[in-house]
Parts: sequence; structure tokens; C-alpha cells
Amino acid sequence: MTQLNRRTMLRGLVNGAKVAMALPLLDIFLDVNGQAMAATGQRIPVRFGTWIWGCGFVPERWVPTSEGADYTMPVDLEPLAPYRKQMAILTGFDVKLDGVANKPHVTGNLGLRTGVPVPNETVRAPTLDVLIGEAMGQGTRFGSIELSASGIERSYSFRGAGSPNPSETSPLALYQRIFGEGFQDPNAASFTPDPEVMVRKSVLSAVAEDRQRLMKTLGASDRQRMDEYFTAVRELEQRLELQLQPPARLENFTKPKAPEKTVVDGDIENVMINHKIMAGLLAQALACNQTRVFNMLFSDTTSNLRRSASSDTHHTLTHEEPVNPKLGYQEQSAWFAAQSMVACRDFVDALAGIKEGDGTLLDNTLLFAHSDCSIAKAHAVEGIPMMVIGGAGGRVRTGFHKAGRADSAARVGLSLQQAMGVQVEKWGTGSMDTNRTVTELVA
Repeated sequence: MTQLNRRTMLRGLVNGAKVAMALPLLDIFLDVNGQAMAATGQRIPVRFGTWIWGCGFVPERWVPTSEGADYTMPVDLEPLAPYRKQMAILTGFDVKLDGVANKPHVTGNLGLRTGVPVPNETVRAPTLDVLIGEAMGQGTRFGSIELSASGIERSYSFRGAGSPNPSETSPLALYQRIFGEGFQDPNAASFTPDPEVMVRKSVLSAVAEDRQRLMKTLGASDRQRMDEYFTAVRELEQRLELQLQPPARLENFTKPKAPEKTVVDGDIENVMINHKIMAGLLAQALACNQTRVFNMLFSDTTSNLRRSASSDTHHTLTHEEPVNPKLGYQEQSAWFAAQSMVACRDFVDALAGIKEGDGTLLDNTLLFAHSDCSIAKAHAVEGIPMMVIGGAGGRVRTGFHKAGRADSAARVGLSLQQAMGVQVEKWGTGSMDTNRTVTELVA
């Protein structure tokens, strides 16, 4: 076993996985109807992403008082009113506990993303964005792009136990990753494959060929980990193969300019600025097929957002701020919850601002927005607020409010997966297990 030098081999693979990968061969010249690719007849690609804000909401300011299409837009959702017909508001769905103690700010968030009751960050279950990304197939430079606007270097996208996909935390770092070294302008006059990429692809191929030899020496647990790892390696190989081919020209695309360096911290003024810039860069990345899957963390589940010159974070206020007797809720905490919805509108604006065919990037995106809890003061995982925004290329129906009435939140996750092409009839474990979709949502 010591002759295998497993650590050295894996270190080589990790270093190889960090190489810059170029654009795929994607022909998105559109047909005369503006809905499909002229060369292949395939439709414009559909994208999937999640947008997370921490520490929940104030129910009376967020939950509509009626269901269906004719609901009254609650005050905290008013910034999103221009997208009313492109939104589905989902309330009253619970993450079940199965008799196990709630893990504050973890159970709700990962529960609705994995379908597992009371998970922690070592849960052996992929998050739904990973499952959807696998079903959508390869053909992009990045399997997914994770972003964090409030300076917290983390994400809630997991392929397996203890392996979250890393997040970019600054607009400049995001720009350099996407549009810096390794980016091939689809409208450049010429194309020259990078010889270093050819070498790296050869190394990955050679390592992959040794997989069976290594697997025979490992126990069951290590084999499972290596299966997960080599799945990622195979995906990387496919993307490196695409880098050796010239990208197709892309109409209506101009490479964005690098943003100025910004302050990255939890000050909400800085967070709103960084978030808006990152949303614009991500939208451009989606438009030129750098990725089709993304995860945007506006604020961490233990929200570190704070006002300028204040040391009280949003999270601290949810626990320590007294309830305003006239309003019936925590006024300062409610302000942060409301600002989160303004930020969500900014994000949706970025998607809606890019034209694709006879519609927009938003029309071809399914955005799943959610928090980690409902009432943060109690760490409640009952009725976690969720929204589906965008057209998903016609795969979902929107323009309504649906109350879950304490049903499993996994119904939403199952619906999203089926809408995005995952071949799954039921999803979740324990009391989260369900074969019922939200029928109003799935087209």
C-alpha cells in the first residue's frame, strides 16, 4: 500500500484540476425564430442557479395572504414586483427533523438542498445543484461557479461529504477567474490552442488509466471517495478536450472590462456594490457559456451583514434586538431582510438585461432563491421562504404563490430536478422522502 504513494498521486490531480480551462465548442447562432441554434436545431441552453440569503424573514412582511395568481405582493417582495409573472413564491414547506435536534443555520439550508433531515456539512449527499448540473451534461468551461458577496469564503454546493465547491468573494477575483488567463474570446479573429492544456489533458488521461489499479487496494469507504473524485476528473478531462477546439462566434457579446478593486467585507453598502458587480459578471459568463450552473451567496446563513459604523450584525440582531411593540417584530433585523430582497432584484435585473434570441437570459434560467430558516430568532426550519424565478426555457410555470401547509421541502427540490431533466421519481430520506412534485410549478 505504501508503494502507491496515494497522497502524491492525489496532489497531482488536485493541481491539475486547478488549471484554467477554455471555452467549449458551442454554436449559438440562432435560427430565424430566435429560439434555436441554426447549425444544430438545438434550443438555447437552459441554466440553473441558486441565490441564498441568511437569517430568514419577517413573515407578515414576506408571505402573501392569499394563494394563486391574484395574491397581493407583500411589502418586502415589492422590489421584485416587475418580475411578478416570472416568479413562483413558495411558503409553508418544512425541513423535517425526524426527532433530531435542529442544527441552527445548517439544518434548514442543507436540508432543503439535500433532502436529508438534519444534515451537517459532512452529509454524504450531493446538493441539488450538483445533481442538476450532472443531468444538464458537460460542454462548459466550469462545471459550476460559486460566488459569495459578503466576504465569507464558503458555499453550500456539495458534491459529497465535506467537499464544498469554493466561492469567489471579490468582483476582481471573479473577473480574473472567468475572463482572465484561459478565456478565449468567442469573437477573436484567430484561435491558438494552449500547448500547456494539451500536456495537462495528457497527464489527466494517464492518471485516469491507473484508476482500476488503485481502486483494488482501497477499502469500501475510500473507493467511494475515489469514485466521487474520478467523476470530477472525468468532467475536467472533457472540458480540457473542449479547450483544444475553437469557440464558436457569439452574437451580442463583448468581453467585459475588469472591475476596480473593491472593499470586501460585511458592511452592507460594500456587499450591495460587490453583489451587483458580481451579478453582472456572472450573467456575462452564462451568456458566453462559461457555465450553466451557479450558486450565489448574498449573505451567509449566520448573516454577517452590518451597517456602516455598527458592530451589530444581522445575525446578532435577530437574537438580541427587542421586538418593537408597535410593529410586532424586530425593526432593525427586518431592515436587513428587506435589503436582501432589493439585492435579489439586482441579481434578477442582471439576468433580465441580457438578450437571448427573442427573450432574455432570465427566460432561459431557473433561479432558486431561498434562506436557511424562517424566523431566525428561533432558528425555525418550518416555512423556510423560497422563490423560483425565471422561465427555464419553458420548463416551469410561474406567476403564483403556493402554500405548502407543512409539507416536506423536498417536494420543491424534486420539482426543480425534474424540471431540469434529472431522471428521478422521488427524492429525500426519512420524513423528507417524497414522490410528490409541486404540480403548479412543473410545466
